[in-house]
Amino acid sequence: MHFELITTEPNTQARLGKIVTAHGEITTPVFMPVGTAGTVKAVTQQELKTLGAEIILGNTYHLYLRPGHQLIYELGGLHRFISWDRPMLTDSGGFQVFSHSELRRISEEGVAFRSHLDGSSHFLSPERAIEIQQALGADIIMAFDECTRYPADFLVARNSMERTLRWADRCKRAFAESEGKWHAHPQWLFGIGQGSIYPELRHECLNRLVDLEFPGYAIGGLSVGEPKPVMLSIVAESTRLMPAGRPRYLMGVGTPLDLVDCIALGVDMFDCVMPTRHARNGWLFTSSGHIVIKNARFARDQRPVDEACPCGVCRTYTRAYLRHLFLSNEILSAMLNTHHNLYFYLDTLRQIRDAIASHRFLEYITGFKAKQEIG
Repeated sequence: MHFELITTEPNTQARLGKIVTAHGEITTPVFMPVGTAGTVKAVTQQELKTLGAEIILGNTYHLYLRPGHQLIYELGGLHRFISWDRPMLTDSGGFQVFSHSELRRISEEGVAFRSHLDGSSHFLSPERAIEIQQALGADIIMAFDECTRYPADFLVARNSMERTLRWADRCKRAFAESEGKWHAHPQWLFGIGQGSIYPELRHECLNRLVDLEFPGYAIGGLSVGEPKPVMLSIVAESTRLMPAGRPRYLMGVGTPLDLVDCIALGVDMFDCVMPTRHARNGWLFTSSGHIVIKNARFARDQRPVDEACPCGVCRTYTRAYLRHLFLSNEILSAMLNTHHNLYFYLDTLRQIRDAIASHRFLEYITGFKAKQEIG
């Protein structure tokens, strides 16, 4: 596995790159559709390929609880289990564990928690999180971190950041001790920076993570309620500290405008449930802003979702029909809405990569934002 930085945009910090894995190449900047439980909801793996997804994300917490990492390993690993032969990333499960605050207890050793499925007791340590991810066999796996709640005072954020660093060191040692035990193909372990909204904590955390020499670095703990300018400031500070020759991953972000802004700040990788979750709720992204398809004004609207979009949904179906499907609670509604939203995200990233390659990304940003504001 390796990362190649191809070019940088002269007027911004945007980068064009390539990650080479055993399951294929990933061109960056890249958006990773989220397949929480081994599936990106409402689309097939074949459809994801047609849409142009180069990498998808799976979730350690959910796959550990059901069907179990040992079973997935015995069935050939996550790639074979879900019939996906392209690259894959798994997150550590930390965010899911910490989001169920009423079901977990944190200690230095790890996190004791109860399953949201049946209430059974479990314990997730840094070593256990690495073991599960190595068994699943994703190309890129993540260190187990403590996702700091927002808002958090400085002392709470500092203690959380320090624990994240101690756990990162334990993850790295556990990974090295069992590397190659589970699968023949190589895996990369990324470290995750924390520190809430405090620049000095973010700075210290990333500097110490870089000293641990991970092959890639992520920015965690953002898009959890903090003001947008604060998020962008933290991203800018974080990417400035990250090594130029390593991939930079912003976790759980975000809207199309967020992606454009953060790519301009030097981010290479993104994931977010927004395009798929919003699709199931009837919120559709377009080149001129979003629409909420259930609104009465679309009852007789014969236009496609987005007249500038060449996806199969926009070429075939009207807003009136999509509204009818949504109000009727038809399964097809989630399928068609998800297809369109994922196409919009993935096509936006394709356009951005082209703009960076031709050094016209600044021009692209101006045009993209102007159209979104009109919508």
